[in-house]
Amino acid sequence: MRTTPPLPLPVKRALAKLGGDIRTARLRRRISTTMMASRAFITRTTLLKIERGEPTVALGSYAVVLFILGLTERLAELADVRFDERGLELEEDNLPQRIRRSGTAKRRPA
Repeated sequence: MRTTPPLPLPVKRALAKLGGDIRTARLRRRISTTMMASRAFITRTTLLKIERGEPTVALGSYAVVLFILGLTERLAELADVRFDERGLELEEDNLPQRIRRSGTAKRRPA
């Protein structure tokens, strides 16, 4: 019996990349798994799951680890609407074709 629903392949790949990048950042800073887990208030097992990109780990745990690594600003930009190209396209499609002056609006003398 499955405990979690299957993930789309692009999601699996993105989580695996995130986990790998977290591991690389930790190693570059020469932080041991024991020290990182202690700082993040998680177990080493949970840290290893994060570094493998497992989807069952709470987003908050990922966020704390990113904070410890000094990467929280990137987390804040994760779903930034300024970079939502598809959302912007859909919004443009819903713009009115033309704007009409309402009948009750006062006309300015020319």
